[in-house]
Amino acid sequence: MYNGGDMTGLAEVHIQRIPKPTPTPKAKAVTYVALCFLFSTPFWFLLAHRSPASRTPFSFTIPLMWCPALAALLTRLWHQRNLRGFGFTLGKPRWLWAALVVPICAGLLVFGAAWVFGVAPLDHAKLARAFSPHFIPIFLIGLVFTLFAALGEELGWRGLLVPELSQYMGFSKLAFLSGIIWAVWHIPLILFTPYHGTGSLWCSVAAFVPVIVASSFVQAWFRLVSGSVWVAMLMHGSWNYFIEAFFPLLTVKTLAGNNMLGEFGWGLPLVAVVLALGCWYLRDRLPKSAQFAGGKAATIQLNPP
Repeated sequence: MYNGGDMTGLAEVHIQRIPKPTPTPKAKAVTYVALCFLFSTPFWFLLAHRSPASRTPFSFTIPLMWCPALAALLTRLWHQRNLRGFGFTLGKPRWLWAALVVPICAGLLVFGAAWVFGVAPLDHAKLARAFSPHFIPIFLIGLVFTLFAALGEELGWRGLLVPELSQYMGFSKLAFLSGIIWAVWHIPLILFTPYHGTGSLWCSVAAFVPVIVASSFVQAWFRLVSGSVWVAMLMHGSWNYFIEAFFPLLTVKTLAGNNMLGEFGWGLPLVAVVLALGCWYLRDRLPKSAQFAGGKAATIQLNPP
């Protein structure tokens, strides 16, 4: 029964709120990986069962490549209520140019060796057409399309996963772990779709996994040192376009060339591992603070926390 006494203390008890727990980087990383694989599963199935007549990039491949982006966007909105951390700032121009040029140089080393030593000769007729004015629109459209597709993956792998992992583990561990996850995400494509080399499927896996894991070291280093997801997009898109499309276009197909060139050959893993070792050696040049991933300019606040 109320006796007219002071109820201030009682009121304070009733209005006291339990603080909302802050999402940890590990929770965001786990949520992202789970959503990415969940969203990708239907497209793996559709790609494995589609007819040859429907094998165009617009059928299921591009939606699959944007599953990491969708998973990353939902993860940040769920845990943060904003889109901060992707690294939407452009960063320094030197990193943008380097991201574009490094894959070209890697491809030239592998394909150039094949051309010079006769493993897979250079097609001079196609080379002349490739450097003609008529080829410029085709080149640009293909490059832009490949960059768009790469952005879907990079918003997830380097836009969310790498920055979050960097907040609770060192570079070597985060690059290796993100590379293994990235490789596992590709395995269903190799085993159940035409995305593989000319040999056995397990030979394709054995060649592909080292390339992906080594590339993860390079991609992670460039993402962290630049603070920009656009750098990761440029590197991924340039790699896919020049190594999977442009340089093969200029090369005469041979059995020895099939075994050496491309993502499922033995030449590219060697170059990728060398690049990875270089980035690992330069790991001390990365920013010491984990709070680098995009800054205030990359924040899009939707609701108060």
